[in-house]
Amino acid sequence: MASEIQKLELIEIEPSERYSDAAFWRKLRRFARYAGRELVEKALWLYYTLQHPATPAWAKRTIVGALVYFLVPLDLVADLAPLVGFTDDLSVLLLAVGTVAAHITPDIKEQARRKADEWFG
Repeated sequence: MASEIQKLELIEIEPSERYSDAAFWRKLRRFARYAGRELVEKALWLYYTLQHPATPAWAKRTIVGALVYFLVPLDLVADLAPLVGFTDDLSVLLLAVGTVAAHITPDIKEQARRKADEWFG
């Protein structure tokens, strides 16, 4: 059994690949209109869930992974491509939302809806 366990290599994360609140807000504001309300609300659900003190560490790691994908400029589909540019971002965010759904409270959804209303009317 022990011989079946493989050692994992530690991979260094470049500073440009790290999550930060400032980078999240900068990208979200910059691309909100292009990305659309659905992507923005899902990103906000994850962001506010990440900030919530009751969110467990495993869920926070899942959220950070999805938000890092959203923030990193290298995408499977270019973000500025007409109609399909944010589909990969939305897919990753929806996968994360599904994984941590039990921790996305109605209050968090309402907070995200209010913020989206500020931007989209």
